[in-house]
Amino acid sequence: MTETAEPRAPRTHILADLTPLRTSPDYRRLWVGNTVSWIGQGMTALAVSLQVYDITGSAFSVGLIGFCSLVPLVVFGLYGGAVADTVDRRKLGLFSATGSFALSLVLVAATVVGIEQVGLLYVIVALQAVCFALNAPARSSMIARLLPAGQLPAANALTSMTSTTGTLVGPMLGGLIVGWWGYRAAYTVDALCFTASLYAMWRMPSMLPDRKDGEAGKRASVLDGLRFLGTRPNLRMTFFTDLCAMVLAHPRALFPAVAVLWYGGDARTTGLLVAAPALGALLGGVFSGRLGRIRRHGLAILLAVGSWGIAIAVFGLTRNLWLGLLFLALAGCADTVSMVFRTTMLQAAVPDEMRGRLQGVFIVVVAGGPRLGDFLAGSVADLASPTLAVTGGGVLCVAAVTLLALKWRAFARYDARDPQP
Repeated sequence: MTETAEPRAPRTHILADLTPLRTSPDYRRLWVGNTVSWIGQGMTALAVSLQVYDITGSAFSVGLIGFCSLVPLVVFGLYGGAVADTVDRRKLGLFSATGSFALSLVLVAATVVGIEQVGLLYVIVALQAVCFALNAPARSSMIARLLPAGQLPAANALTSMTSTTGTLVGPMLGGLIVGWWGYRAAYTVDALCFTASLYAMWRMPSMLPDRKDGEAGKRASVLDGLRFLGTRPNLRMTFFTDLCAMVLAHPRALFPAVAVLWYGGDARTTGLLVAAPALGALLGGVFSGRLGRIRRHGLAILLAVGSWGIAIAVFGLTRNLWLGLLFLALAGCADTVSMVFRTTMLQAAVPDEMRGRLQGVFIVVVAGGPRLGDFLAGSVADLASPTLAVTGGGVLCVAAVTLLALKWRAFARYDARDPQP
């Protein structure tokens, strides 16, 4: 677990490795642009939720926002990956980022003219999800072309900091801006944030997929990508292990209930429970400096997902709020470690002509897994109890990962120096 993936100079610090930002100007622009735009998207996500509730006064209407984004993410995630394996990924990233920018401008225009239609907000949310589903496979596929393999874990740790920063900072800024200046200001700031992503994509070099002779120009097939995945056990395991955590041990939907039943709290307590895993994930990225020295990526994923399950199981047994928050933060940190190595394997062990499609599958799993987990946790809590749903889910996660590790023993031996899919 401490041997290097390739010869590197000894390092002693544990903070995030900034080598990818120093060595690649293109990656640096991509990372900065993505970080800024993620914060803007977090602001808009909260602003849209608040606006829908202001218009309807219905929590159910707010809940429909998630459904409007989930369906396009699942459908266009696979399609976007195939497109990313067919066309110039720079142009696809630029096109989809422009679409997101235009949708933010539509939100600004709607507030200027005084349009308050929930249907319009739902349509914009759905179209934003389509743009994201097209942009994410292209952007992630680029990283493996911009950096050497030894820097991919560090780059993916930095990427995890981008998403968690957006999750934490974006909604907080959005709430403040909406409270002080209204929805128009929040949507305007989001539009300005997207210019950073547009600039990064504009400066990117051409990034045509490295396809085999005779296949250039042909449309990449989603089915071919799924067939490729079906014959690559190590890659399949990256998805199976993530589903163990997100489906079996994902207690997010129960936070409002446990805040009251376990801790005697209120909405503020729920906010702390929601923020704790994100804060843990952010700290996992901040203190990720040594992850680049690990070469047994499969074993690291198994241990990280198992740690997630254990932390969630113990959280289900706690009745002290601060102890519960600690274990949720530990779960978030473990999730970052898992994400770093799962993403690295998808970038390093997948041939370039397939990277977009595998990233599309990654989007579907990431988008759909937590929603299935919410449904499962809520159902078990209603039929039995929140304690059984949370602790039982964590135990099942550990058991499932253990069985997967025993079934596909080669996954634990995966070596970053010889990436085999």
